[in-house]
Amino acid sequence: MSTTYRRFDALEAVRKAEKTLIARNGTDSSKLNMNVAEIFGENCLSIDTLKERLPKSVWKVLKKTIRDNEPLEPNVADAVAVVMKEWASEKGATHYTHWFQPLTGATAEKHDSFITPNQGGGAITQFSGEDLLRGEPDASSFPSGGLRPTFEARGYTAWDPTSPAFIIENGNGSTLCIPTVFASWKGQSLDFKTPLLRSTEALNQQALRALKLFGQEDVTWVNSTGGYEQEYFLIDQEFFYRRPDLMTSGRTLFGAQPPKGQELDDHYFGSIPDRILSFMLEAERELYRVGVPVKTRHNEVAPSQFEIAPVFEKANVAADHQQLTMITLKKVARKYGLVCLLHEKPFAGLNGSGKHLNWSMTTSKGGNLLEPGDSPHANMQFLFFFAATLKGVHNHQGLLRASIASAGNDHRLGANEAPPAILSAYIGEQLEDIVSQMKNGGATSSKDGGLLGLGIPVLPNIPKHAGDRNRTSPFAFTGNKFEFRAVGSEQTVSFPSAILNVTAAEAIEAMTDRLEEELGKNGDLEKALKVVLKETFEEIDPFLFNGDGYSDEWQKEAKKRGLLNLKTTLDALPYIASESTIKLFEKYNVLSELELESRLEIYLEQYFIKLNIEAETTEDIARTMVIPATIRYLNEILAVSDRGKTTGLDISTTNVLAKEVNALLSDLIKEVEKLGKVNADLGGDTIPEKAKHLAEVVLPEMNKVRVISDKLEKVIADDYWPLPSYREMLFVK
Repeated sequence: MSTTYRRFDALEAVRKAEKTLIARNGTDSSKLNMNVAEIFGENCLSIDTLKERLPKSVWKVLKKTIRDNEPLEPNVADAVAVVMKEWASEKGATHYTHWFQPLTGATAEKHDSFITPNQGGGAITQFSGEDLLRGEPDASSFPSGGLRPTFEARGYTAWDPTSPAFIIENGNGSTLCIPTVFASWKGQSLDFKTPLLRSTEALNQQALRALKLFGQEDVTWVNSTGGYEQEYFLIDQEFFYRRPDLMTSGRTLFGAQPPKGQELDDHYFGSIPDRILSFMLEAERELYRVGVPVKTRHNEVAPSQFEIAPVFEKANVAADHQQLTMITLKKVARKYGLVCLLHEKPFAGLNGSGKHLNWSMTTSKGGNLLEPGDSPHANMQFLFFFAATLKGVHNHQGLLRASIASAGNDHRLGANEAPPAILSAYIGEQLEDIVSQMKNGGATSSKDGGLLGLGIPVLPNIPKHAGDRNRTSPFAFTGNKFEFRAVGSEQTVSFPSAILNVTAAEAIEAMTDRLEEELGKNGDLEKALKVVLKETFEEIDPFLFNGDGYSDEWQKEAKKRGLLNLKTTLDALPYIASESTIKLFEKYNVLSELELESRLEIYLEQYFIKLNIEAETTEDIARTMVIPATIRYLNEILAVSDRGKTTGLDISTTNVLAKEVNALLSDLIKEVEKLGKVNADLGGDTIPEKAKHLAEVVLPEMNKVRVISDKLEKVIADDYWPLPSYREMLFVK
């Protein structure tokens, strides 16, 4: 009788999952208050709470900062700090932290106590305006891209008053989190939020200037807005901890395709399993409590893949809430014996996960500048900002592509679940018709969507949109916003949002200049607008594409149109610090040349490190798990062969199996040796040389090792295989 070497039991994982769910439903979950109107924002220091607690004179000054982007007056900080500490203490907070977004892509925090010793040997709680305004975390261990020597440690965090503070709870206490920016001692940005805020101001200034020409004199500010659609996978933690590849790199570096994947499309929008729905409800509740306006949840296309999405918010608040969403999903999943996977491609052969970024512009009067209205052809203000957005992205398509370049996203872009690496814009039939009219002298009509008759008398005729949607487009207009579909699920939305802001600002400025020039000729706004819009739509015409972005024909057509096809991270990243990017960012004071060059170095280093971790993990799993399991199984087959000789049984077919396993084992050992050698040879001394070597030499060798291993998984006895299979990870819920 053979020894069972399998290191886990899928049935035991199911039993544990059921026990976990029963335990939570019987205790914590049954006590959850899901009255959204009652709990929403209870752990978020809202504008209303500040208004109630602050002296009226202080509130008036602070309101100008929060709502009208006025500079913050230092004397206001002390009053706000008192209110903030009192509110947090009522919530059980004993510590506070400046919560920031370093260039790691995650968030960071250093906790400080409110406690201060007094002369009598006791202690009091204190929190001053200076504590609120500025923190001083050690900056030496955060990525800086050569902006500073590693022996220089000083860094500063500065309060972002436009993003509300919030409370994070733990079973043993609570912490006040204050959203901040993060900079070096010399004032250079070391984070994602600073350029986002700077780009918002650039957009604000140029949009206000343009709106004055449209007679919008009473608009005091313009902000970009964001809404993100977060896709993610959930698997049982029993499997996660038995997969070294998931633990170190976030994706499966091995794994044969299961007999059933997503082919039947039966998971998409299907009934949500009880365990998953319980997790979703608790995660949503925690997000509601800190003020994240979660709106949507559903099953995604791949098995064990799901989505959560909020409503629109001011861009920098949306970016903060996006980070909070990822943190909350991971945290709550553990309570249900699950692990949330945010990698862009955790499972080969299945849909990957994105984070669609929905972007628009809103005014102080509550208007959406990308709202076409009932007659888009006559809405010249809409057409102006619509055209400017497209012009900005067209002019800097390489930069926008670089903003979502990563080792993880390389596995996703161009696959069936994601747009291609070629950036283009889908605007729909209605707007395509209007653009065509504008290029021919002026638009006089808009296509009407009409009503959709379903052919069943008891069902109503529903309004039909004037254009369909295109899932293959990276940058699609979807009614009153643009949807940038290429952002990866693990990435921050801050950087692509900043790029959309600043590229739109540049285009708005250029178009406003032309509009003023034309107005100077005849003074007729409508005539001047027709000239400017005609020029703009003709300029961006190569960027507009309503067809199938997956087709081979589009690859050829895009090349003819002069569009960039930056297929990999290494192709795209140089645009981060290109001459045009430096000129753009310095003009609008978003990032300096040094800050851009530092980011390029950081992103290249992160790409190299991630691939290096994957390569070493691949070699380690192959040597210590797959090869030993194969040898054990081969040994058992050979034992049967030996016994067959003594019993006189025909074991010829067994020998065929032994030869097949042995041949695969030999191939695997050879490829693992090659992988070890090419990975040890870093390809050069500089980060770009190392990154190129990993991409062009090491990654192909990793894939060869995987191909052989996956063949072995299909041959070796199930109880010998040391890794949880795709079948188990994807379907045990």
